[in-house]
Amino acid sequence: MSTPHAPPETWHTLQLAFNLAPVGMCVSRQRVLELCNETFARQFGYEIDELLGQPLAPLYPSMEEFTHIGNLGLPVMQEKGVYCDERIMRRRDGSLFWCHVAGRALDRADPFACAVWMFEDISARRPVTTSLTLREREIAQHLVTGSTSKQIARVLGISPRTVEAHRGRLMKKYEAATHGDLVARLLGRA
Repeated sequence: MSTPHAPPETWHTLQLAFNLAPVGMCVSRQRVLELCNETFARQFGYEIDELLGQPLAPLYPSMEEFTHIGNLGLPVMQEKGVYCDERIMRRRDGSLFWCHVAGRALDRADPFACAVWMFEDISARRPVTTSLTLREREIAQHLVTGSTSKQIARVLGISPRTVEAHRGRLMKKYEAATHGDLVARLLGRA
């Protein structure tokens, strides 16, 4: 399967696997959608043809989050060739949902030149139940991975006190009594 000399039935099987995958799959070039399956389009509320050739940015809650996640993922993909996280994404109708995302770069030296991505809608077990600001979404994304306030502050380029203030607002919004309770609520387990 590594060469273009594979039998036509092999290519047909690969095409079927991509098109019928139970998770959203896409190929991007410079963060522009080149190819996607029906599951990907449907979970974002689009038809496939509406997405092809379009930037991935409108699928994020904001341009800042698109840029921030790109800045986080790029060095990881350069080092390891792969990147994954759980983040909030945006559907066509503006509704937000949690998504597990994993991608692999064709060339680690230039990861955004061509990458294959998997987007799994995890909103059934982890619904977005509270309206959050951009910064609160960024902090929530890191809290659920077990990052400390100091680690989050370093990644976001803010002070640990600012992280603590946002975490306090998150606890209030989610009516969480403890940090563990907040994380459980963010994960949809409480």
